[in-house]
Amino acid sequence: MLTGLAIRDVVLIEALDLEFEHGLGVLTGETGAGKSILLDALGLALGARADSALVRAGAERAQVTASFDTPRSVAVMLSDHDIDVEAGEPLLVRRSVKRDGGSKAFINDQPCSAALLRDIGAQLVEIHGQHDDRGLLNPRGHRALLDIFGRCDVAGVGAHFTAWQEAKARLDIARESIENAARDRDWLEHAVAELIAFNPQEGEEEQLAGERSDMQKGERIAEDLKTVLEGFDGPKSGLALIRSIARKLDRLADAHPLLADALTSLDRAVIEASEAEDKLNAAARAIEFEPARLDEIEVRLFELRALARKHNVAPDAILSLKENLTARLESIQAGGEGLAKLEAEVKAKAAAYQERALALSKTRTAAAAKLDLAVKAELTPLKLDAAQFQTAVEQLPEDRWSASGMDRVEFLISTNPGAPFAPLTKIASGGELSRFILALKVALAEEGGAATIIFDEIDRGVGGAVASAIGERLSRLASGGKQLLAVTHSPQVAAKGAAHYFIAKSSEGTVTRTGVVRLTADGRRQEIARMLSGAEVTDEARAQAERLMEDV
Repeated sequence: MLTGLAIRDVVLIEALDLEFEHGLGVLTGETGAGKSILLDALGLALGARADSALVRAGAERAQVTASFDTPRSVAVMLSDHDIDVEAGEPLLVRRSVKRDGGSKAFINDQPCSAALLRDIGAQLVEIHGQHDDRGLLNPRGHRALLDIFGRCDVAGVGAHFTAWQEAKARLDIARESIENAARDRDWLEHAVAELIAFNPQEGEEEQLAGERSDMQKGERIAEDLKTVLEGFDGPKSGLALIRSIARKLDRLADAHPLLADALTSLDRAVIEASEAEDKLNAAARAIEFEPARLDEIEVRLFELRALARKHNVAPDAILSLKENLTARLESIQAGGEGLAKLEAEVKAKAAAYQERALALSKTRTAAAAKLDLAVKAELTPLKLDAAQFQTAVEQLPEDRWSASGMDRVEFLISTNPGAPFAPLTKIASGGELSRFILALKVALAEEGGAATIIFDEIDRGVGGAVASAIGERLSRLASGGKQLLAVTHSPQVAAKGAAHYFIAKSSEGTVTRTGVVRLTADGRRQEIARMLSGAEVTDEARAQAERLMEDV
């Protein structure tokens, strides 16, 4: 519900603060007083196009702040945009526009886009007027209105539609995959055969590279050991020389004790050198390698890396590549069976959706008949006796089915007996159109919608009993916790208001301003009398105004 409206520097309004309540509030004033300015200001706050023409002469910017009680649906929408507000708590929407055309929007003092403001505004306020091209006059919203009226289970149909579409997506992906694989079948067969013949092993590159490195190191060490061992072989080697010296010294050892000691040292050197030679020979035998094995390893490693480059993968991924390509090749061979299963699933999901959608269509058709009767009951009091209303439910072609079902819904009217049915905006005059909107809104009133509804001069061009009927229906719409605001020229409608706002224009020199005041009971009586009699308010008009107000 709209609880307050603060307007600053909008056209003829310098500063204006209004408070609103539940029930029917009426706004009246002389022609040209500026009633449309209020709606333009509210529209700006609710995300309408920011027009610099709204800025009051002499001011740098216009600003409008509207406060609402927050509906649950709006609280959920705002939470999706990281704006936290609890259902029922105050909600402030603020919009400003500069003289150069720049604008800013805020929700609870947090910056937001005008688009979000429009989405929120559509949940907060419905505005209906003779030239309204939204709401009830927009066929795109008729199906949703009928579903709300008929309490149709659209969510259940939507779940089946989603399941159907997901199954179709899986089938499409499978078909595309098989088609792509089939186009590459010859290549796949060759690649898989090559990979199977090569028989890559897990971690093979690392194992081969390590073994090759060890063998290459062993080869270098073996060459060095060969050189070392050559020093132990032959008559001129160091060991042979020591042994020769030891033999000669053995004949002289008895000649002196020191010679015996020297011989002992030489014997020990021969023994140590012999042990070293044995160990060197053992080491040489331990690191022996087969040149053929090294060649084999290098060939395998080269082929592995070449295969990896060929398929543009890492060598360690060759085994995975083999498994993937083999699976793709197998999918071609088993593809027919898999597709058959997916096609059967799609068929089953489509049948389930169609069953629920057809049931929804029947529910909609029944709800449409009920709505037609409800609207028809409202047309006679509104002096539209010859008119007929029809809710057309038409099944769409399959390519236009959706989560909302398989139907197109549109509200149609016929204003004269025998005349064809057509959209509301095509054949209704301004006065007729506004009354049709009211009749339809009354019929739909119990089935939700925005908490605040505004009718802009919906009674234009009618009077007497019709105006009374309009006022009575507006009052009925406002019952049950709803809030209606009606801009009106009709005293019969104004008399039904629980709150009455008078819009007046005043001039001070060359400055013209628009102001709004909430009328007391006496002020209401005087204003309704003015609406009845014109410029000169007579006692008879006051008495008639009193009678109209007593009928509320």
